Amino acid sequence: MKHLTLTIPDHLDLDERETKRFLAAKMYESGKLSLGQAAELAGLSKVAFSEILADYEVSLINYPPSDIPKDAAQF
Repeated sequence: MKHLTLTIPDHLDLDERETKRFLAAKMYESGKLSLGQAAELAGLSKVAFSEILADYEVSLINYPPSDIPKDAAQF
């Protein structure tokens, strides 16, 4: 596993656990991580991670709208 070091100003007062969860949620939302990968990054089970996605305004259903017409044409 790779390690990433960020320098964050003290006045932001960011919690490491919260920052990992936020990053995992946003990377899941963008499609860069699967649900399982994002949950692992956040340090949570898939179920627990699924439950916190709404806290970051991220939908559990991660399906790009651009895929809908293509998939609908197959029926």
